[in-house]
Amino acid sequence: MTPLITSPQKDYELLDSGEGEKLERFGEVVLIRPDPEVLWQKKNPSMWDTAHAHFIHGERGAKWQSKKTLPLKWVCMLGDISLSLKLGNNKHVGVFPEQVAQWDWMVEQIKKRQSIMSGKTKEVKVLNLFGYTGGATCALAKIGAEVTHVDASKAAITWAHENKKTAGLDNAKIRFMLDDARKFVERDIKRGVTYDAILMDPPVYGKGVKKEKWHIDENFLPLLERSMKLLSNNPLFVVVTGYASEYSHLSYANALSGVLSGVHVESGELAIQESHTNRLLPAGIFARAVFDCE
Repeated sequence: MTPLITSPQKDYELLDSGEGEKLERFGEVVLIRPDPEVLWQKKNPSMWDTAHAHFIHGERGAKWQSKKTLPLKWVCMLGDISLSLKLGNNKHVGVFPEQVAQWDWMVEQIKKRQSIMSGKTKEVKVLNLFGYTGGATCALAKIGAEVTHVDASKAAITWAHENKKTAGLDNAKIRFMLDDARKFVERDIKRGVTYDAILMDPPVYGKGVKKEKWHIDENFLPLLERSMKLLSNNPLFVVVTGYASEYSHLSYANALSGVLSGVHVESGELAIQESHTNRLLPAGIFARAVFDCE
């Protein structure tokens, strides 16, 4: 499948990349961040002098090194969602721009369902596991989906709450749950709760609220299998994305096909297009099960 590509936008662009790093603009803030996928040379070396901050690995560990004055927080629009960003303790800033193309696809699927259900009261219910800071949650809630957002990090949930306000979604139907994804799924199975769409972005390693250990090799497939019990009688899609693992998107596709026999599954790479070239930066993988929209 052709990669899902995030193209340059008004508030975000990949300016250049090379020699293990990428140069990105988030609103007015320009950052240099490491990226293990970048094996090529820079196209525009002089452009790198515009950076406000550089995430570096030094003898005393990894940290942000400021080059210019920048705000502690700032707002950046990705797709049509305004999100609150800041420099994290790692190289992240609170959003994964490569996910924008996936958000667009999910929004399209939900809008198709909504047009079919026009005049009826049933809302599309979405479960977002490992929801992080809520970019996907806000994108789907903005078009009227009822989203349950689950993450085991208190900091991520707090940030997601802030993004709900930043995106102007005070009245949106979002339920934030600080919980271990596995335990949450088991409780919802017992309660008989169902969802029309499920998305998950499982990390390679992680810890639950009570320090429960998560390892993708051991825990991903059991969670995927159990999560399928939460699908409604008329589901829309299941989306799985991943980063920083040795798996191919075909691995995720095979896992989805195995737990959803007979359902169409497609997979591929997530990529970001540089703004001054046609070069694509590989930024993750995805697989998604697509049900008939009826």
